[in-house]
Amino acid sequence: MSVKAVYLLPEQTMHLIYGPSEQRDIAARVQFAAPRLDAQAYLEWRGKLDDVEVIFSGWGMPTMDQAFFDVFPALKIVFYGAGAVSSFMTDLAWARDVLVTNANVANGVSVAEYTVAQIFLCLKQVWRQAERVKQLRQFSAARLPVTGAYGATVGIVSLGAIGCMVATRLHASDLRLIASDPFTPPKLARRLHVKLVSLDELFAQADVITCHTPWLPETKGLLHAGHFQRMKTGASFINTARGAVVNEADLIAVLRERADLLAVLDVTYPEPPAPDSALYDLPNVVLTPHIAGSLNDECRRMGRAMVEELDRWLRNEGLKYRVSQAYARARA
Repeated sequence: MSVKAVYLLPEQTMHLIYGPSEQRDIAARVQFAAPRLDAQAYLEWRGKLDDVEVIFSGWGMPTMDQAFFDVFPALKIVFYGAGAVSSFMTDLAWARDVLVTNANVANGVSVAEYTVAQIFLCLKQVWRQAERVKQLRQFSAARLPVTGAYGATVGIVSLGAIGCMVATRLHASDLRLIASDPFTPPKLARRLHVKLVSLDELFAQADVITCHTPWLPETKGLLHAGHFQRMKTGASFINTARGAVVNEADLIAVLRERADLLAVLDVTYPEPPAPDSALYDLPNVVLTPHIAGSLNDECRRMGRAMVEELDRWLRNEGLKYRVSQAYARARA
């Protein structure tokens, strides 16, 4: 008998995450018990979806409360084609042993790609040089001394999934890689060809620093003035993680004092910055509007990850991206 399933997410989100090929492959593996439902419509289906075991979702997934389980009493697993699950997973859902798997790692591929691109741009001082060309209206005087990508040192703050992807991509280049992460075992660092150092050492040694630290209570404001003041002349700081892990006031103060430094910020805290924030005005700040993660067709990678997880689940194999209750709570 076919496994019964539904899509439970807004229409726009569904087509963003689950493209034609993903929808086709999912339809070949399960039987859909209803048309696409969203957070408003699904409650009208109470009593009609009692045998649904599988939900495919993404941004816009409703909270899994008692009313939810009145509609989906037989639910076994949620394939969430996005990141954090804390917005919809509840104690009730965990108590019912509902499995949840997400596309956080698939989304991280886009972040890693953006980060690597920014690292090489920073090593060539591209942002500064492009601005000088427009200001001076010629080339030779616009050129600045650069570190370049031969023998330069790149520092990675935190070797989680994205940090590891960045390190793997950079290994093919002629760069020296260092990282600071108290939870990374030496064996993993050796496999990534990364030297583990303290946070202070990383900021003092790196030509480019890229931050991939998750926002947790213990990491809020982790990076402060003492770190930024240690940065080498002409060094760059990239943040694609969360703005809250940086003491923003400290960063702004150091950037004001040291025009040689550059900050490339895809995330801020708050986000976006307040209208009067100095981040908009400082010439050594590059702001991008939280675009490092998956956008447009890149989101199909997340849907494809869920198709692959569905195959593992149907074969009774271990899920590659299963989210535990402890992990979800730590990142709530």
